[in-house]
Amino acid sequence: MSFVQLKTELRQELKLTPQLLQSMEVLQMTSQELLEYITRQAEENPLLDQSDPPEQGYEALRRQAGWIDGGVGRSSFIHEDVSAEPGRADQELESLAAFLRDQLHRRRLANPLNALCEYLAELVDEDGYLAQEDLDGLSALKIPQPLIDQALEVLQSLDPPGVGARSLSECLLLQLSRREGADPLAMDIAARFLPELGRKHYAAIAQKLGVDPQAVRAAERVISGLDPHPGRAFQGAEPTVYIRPDVFVAELEGEWKVVLNDYYLPRVSINDYYLRLLKESGEKETRDYLRQKLQQAKWLLDNLERRGSTLRRCAEAALEAQRPFFTGETAALTPMTLSALAEKLALHPSTVSRAVRGKYLQCRRGTYPLRYFFSRPVSGGISRQAAKQTLLALVKAEDPCHPLSDQALCGLLEGRGIYIARRTVAKYRLELGIRSSAARRK
Repeated sequence: MSFVQLKTELRQELKLTPQLLQSMEVLQMTSQELLEYITRQAEENPLLDQSDPPEQGYEALRRQAGWIDGGVGRSSFIHEDVSAEPGRADQELESLAAFLRDQLHRRRLANPLNALCEYLAELVDEDGYLAQEDLDGLSALKIPQPLIDQALEVLQSLDPPGVGARSLSECLLLQLSRREGADPLAMDIAARFLPELGRKHYAAIAQKLGVDPQAVRAAERVISGLDPHPGRAFQGAEPTVYIRPDVFVAELEGEWKVVLNDYYLPRVSINDYYLRLLKESGEKETRDYLRQKLQQAKWLLDNLERRGSTLRRCAEAALEAQRPFFTGETAALTPMTLSALAEKLALHPSTVSRAVRGKYLQCRRGTYPLRYFFSRPVSGGISRQAAKQTLLALVKAEDPCHPLSDQALCGLLEGRGIYIARRTVAKYRLELGIRSSAARRK
């Protein structure tokens, strides 16, 4: 009996062709990534020619909207290799561990103690702290505990004050102990009541210590003047990240328009010489190679045009939905989701998500991530951004001596037609960088 069967079947399949893969990659590239990608493709494909973009168009746009800075020419968005400032190299080479080792060398300690201190100096993290696990590991290596305690004491006696601490409380105590006329109350609070002090429970601390609440407030002022991260001063400055806007929204000749910022991109075209060589060459291998490169060049040109078209359509939809924001009538946004935009533009949601990912829009009010303008609605028919703006306004207008709790803010928002739960109010408050009511009380 044969188990081999033949049957005819009709079905549809989606295959990721090289052109489709390139289209997806180009669509989600940021401006800097796209510039590097075009340069790399032009180096690998002889049929691609690059030419400098014309400056007249950008200058004409700048004359109509002087606030525009699109990273063209010698603007601040261009990454250039500049010489370091005097002393900058020395500062970057100087680490916290090197600073501690230098102090240890001047102490002229005994060899075993000095070696252990230098080892601990290497274990100090970027904030200046030591992990208790590292010290426990020394005991596992059968290093005598008195020697470990002595090395830790030496390390904690070095500068900056507080270095080598195993906790925030110990770090503050080390700094307080070095001050002339150390305040015993501040040291007691730093050792036992830091969580309560952070929540501003002055009365509870005063009751437990048998002192006046004003004395607790005075101790808080002393503690707040200490450095909880003594090692931060030795960290190198993070490199500045510059943003090049991908689109502009400006009022040009009395009409609000979306302008793509492609002024920084080189003009890409197909080389005429290799086109003629493709037609006239008698070598099959040469023709096959040039035909393949010609197809890749056309794919790149098509995908660049498709990227610009999709990005423009998304920005125009944002302009249409958020026109009052761009004209300056309001700071609140109208609810608009990516899925609703995808349906409106007859695109797949993943296509819209790729198009706006990592892209920035510049208008008269500033430079914003393009995703900023797609804000989900909350109960009450307004956007999350508008709810946050209202919450921020309520906190700014509150009485500093009697700040509003999350439940009170929830009630005030309901009075303005914004119906969100108390936990959502707390979530928005944290996202806005607003502390709790107890921490805001003065």
